[in-house]
Amino acid sequence: MIRIVVVDDEPMVCAHLRTILSSGGTIEVVAEAHDGAAGVEAVVRTRPDLVLMDLRMPGMDGLTAIARIGELAAAPAVVVLTTFDADQYVLRALRAGAAGFLVKSTPPEDLIGLVQVAAEGHTVLSPAAARRLIAASTDSQPARDRARELAATLTEREGEVLACLGEGLSNAQIAARLYLSEATIKGYVSRTLDKLGCANRTQAGLLAHDAGLVRP
Repeated sequence: MIRIVVVDDEPMVCAHLRTILSSGGTIEVVAEAHDGAAGVEAVVRTRPDLVLMDLRMPGMDGLTAIARIGELAAAPAVVVLTTFDADQYVLRALRAGAAGFLVKSTPPEDLIGLVQVAAEGHTVLSPAAARRLIAASTDSQPARDRARELAATLTEREGEVLACLGEGLSNAQIAARLYLSEATIKGYVSRTLDKLGCANRTQAGLLAHDAGLVRP
């Protein structure tokens, strides 16, 4: 079972998500919280595999809660719940360590699959959405300059892997493109994340976009 904490200030949203996610038999909503502080407490108490996190909440907001969760030992993946996928708060959350985002209007039949993908450690973020977010970013130039500096520290092969992460490719897809084994790619991904100081593949993918490594 995939154990999930849902954090949203609207009880109806929490109830809706619990109903949908519990219907598949593979996901258990172990706690609900209606503000960021309660969400962090629920994560500490229940040790879930994944957190679905709203951003705009009274008291501690989602951005602060994501940062707090990221400081925990064996922190779970966090996926942002949002109404608008081009919301600048979403970009800030992804840079803070969120593994991706789900739009609240996601069809119920797609939601369970996307949550399963996120719980397995994969990115829940389309390349098109990443491009829209970065294009709308108000601080994109400083981010681009920093990203280029970091990308310049990589070897040629690591740079190729980073570009593939920016396209949202899986390890298997990267291996096929670069004619390497999945095990080799896994090692490259791990070293690339370490060199860049990225918490996950999503952060690395955003950095690849900032650095101009992904074709429009």
